[in-house]
Amino acid sequence: MSRRVNPDFWAGRRVLLTGHTGFKGSWATLWLARMGAHVTGIGLPPDSTPALFDLAGVEAACDSVMLDIRDGAALARAVAQARPDIIIHMAAQALVRPSYRDPLATMAANVMGTANLLEAARTVSDLEAILVVTTDKVYENPETGQAFSETDPLGGHDPYSASKAAAEIVTASWRRSFYGARPVLSARAGNVIGGGDFSAERIVPDIWRAARAGEVLKLRYPRATRPWQHVLDCLAGYFLYLEAAVSGEDIPPALNFGPDAAAGEASVSQVAETMQAALGVAQGWQADSPPELHEMGRLVLDTALARRVLGWDDRLDTEAAIARTADWYRALDAGQDMGQRTRDQIEAFCA
Repeated sequence: MSRRVNPDFWAGRRVLLTGHTGFKGSWATLWLARMGAHVTGIGLPPDSTPALFDLAGVEAACDSVMLDIRDGAALARAVAQARPDIIIHMAAQALVRPSYRDPLATMAANVMGTANLLEAARTVSDLEAILVVTTDKVYENPETGQAFSETDPLGGHDPYSASKAAAEIVTASWRRSFYGARPVLSARAGNVIGGGDFSAERIVPDIWRAARAGEVLKLRYPRATRPWQHVLDCLAGYFLYLEAAVSGEDIPPALNFGPDAAAGEASVSQVAETMQAALGVAQGWQADSPPELHEMGRLVLDTALARRVLGWDDRLDTEAAIARTADWYRALDAGQDMGQRTRDQIEAFCA
């Protein structure tokens, strides 16, 4: 039986979460608040309309601070005021294609933003642990089909992947140079799906937008495969990782989080067809002419280490993750209270 997140651990703890206005950060804020954590969120205003942060009333669940993590002085003041016990760093420019359009902004947010946070946190006296969230794309990928483990070389073809690999190196440097015995961890996950993602150029919101508009879905890379995982399974891994670190368990400084390689891998077209069926719309798509921008054809993570050392396991397979995701968007289209719907999905996952 897989290990479950322990609400008693989080109750009363001061948690600083960067990127709280984003898709994954909004889910994390609501779950942490449900467990009784005192959450301070740091981030930019939501970059989409609609946004999960607004639809689910996330601001009411935390102390929300709007600032840019590239502003080191402002970030240092906010961290000092929050006095966190635990820091979860999610704020980032998180998309591959925009990183080609503005690589310097991507590097500034993902590399210097991480360095700014780690530097600001050095003076927090009560700090118990830091978790830096990167991506499954930090590995040098020769596209041989191998499943990447935590000891494989870091790399990155596109600016986004390279910036996150660089953030891993920055995290390791601050860990070894400044933090001593205090855990400074990195979590490598990606291709997270769930309700409330409205980002541009991302598969699930693209499917929903096309269905809502009655348009034919266009897929740039229909045969590309990824390790798809529901946002709550991913967050459970992060929370268990921090619980283990603070409790003094013998854990590695970096872990992969993703679905079981045998069960969780699916192509973009398979995800699209399954999601369309779950939404109750006609299945179908057109292959769009892919732009001349490199994206990996296949990406697989070896997550055996996280499963072994944490007792973590993903509770929702790909089909179940898509079903939960479609349920959320159907509720949105029906005009339901999305704050309640989101909390209901968290409750159901924790039951």
